[in-house]
This record gives sequence, C-alpha cells and structure tokens, in this order.
Amino acid sequence: MSNYNYILFLIASLLFFSCQKEFKITDDFNCETSNFNNVEVVDDVKNLFSVELPKNWKINLYQDEVQSSIFAADTTKQLTETVLLDVTYINNRINFDETFLLKQEQENLANNLIKIKSKEFIFLDKPSIYMLYKGKKRGFNYQFCNTFIKINESNFILIKTEIFGDSLVNQRFCKSFSLIENIKLKN
Repeated sequence: MSNYNYILFLIASLLFFSCQKEFKITDDFNCETSNFNNVEVVDDVKNLFSVELPKNWKINLYQDEVQSSIFAADTTKQLTETVLLDVTYINNRINFDETFLLKQEQENLANNLIKIKSKEFIFLDKPSIYMLYKGKKRGFNYQFCNTFIKINESNFILIKTEIFGDSLVNQRFCKSFSLIENIKLKN
C-alpha cells in the first residue's frame, strides 16, 4: 500500500470511528425510549454529582469520609415491581484489570450469583464497565447491574440497579438506565 493510500485509509477510519455515537447501556438491553415525567434533579450531599429522579420516588442521601450516595426507589410499588437504584461516588482507586474482574466474579459467586454479561465502554467521557448478575435473594429471583465509572485516579462512581422478581425485568432495567444516563458530574 502506498503512503497516499495508507493516509487515505487512516483518515477514512478516523472519520468513521469519530462519527460513531457514544455507547449507552440501553443499547445493550434493546430499550425503547422510556423517559419519566415529573422528575427532579437530586444532588448528593457532597455536591459531587446529580441525577434526575421521579418526584414520587423515595430518596435517601448518605455520606461518610469515603463516599456520598443517592439511593432511590418507587416505594408505591411492590418489591417485585420496582427498581432499587443506588448511585455512590467513592473516594478510592479503581482499575478495570484482571484482579478487579476476578474479585467481582468471586464475590458474586460466593453469593450464588452468576454473571450474565459485562461490557467495558465510555460513559461521561470516562472509562466504564457494567456487569449484570442473576440469582436469588430474599427468596426472589434477582438480577442486578453494577456500573463502575472511573472518574479519575482517586475516585469512581458505582451505580447498582437491583431488580427482584420476574415481572417486566428488562423494562425495569431500561427505566433505571434512562435515569443513569442523566447523571451529571459537578467537578
């Protein structure tokens, strides 16, 4: 291949990949747009991030020296019909290396939870990974998705989405992911 052809190929490749849309978790779950009406912006206690949540959901804020979190759920529904969402900003290092992946796998296997799928991607312009697990908890069929977002060398966000029961599991994940995709970092 001549230098001219190589340069053309390189430019075409760069254009192709730069035009790709940012990956969204909802893409992997074949979600249709599921926006909530009547949402409010909720800031964590340390003012590190915010997320839009439905106004009728119960919201708890928590903080300590290492973390700041927003926990939310629609408590007007039964456990097997709702979503539990926990978004936590953690002051700690994280690397998506083999050690990290093995630790996640071992912790969940110890709780009889099996990984269904996982994917590394870019979210909020940051390296991210999600891991979807399945098993039983509190006597119910149970699935949860942990999404890790590496903010910088010292901080990461862990988003845990929990689904109990068998009813409308994918739709409930899709609703949760539509909320997650609206997270805003403050710094």
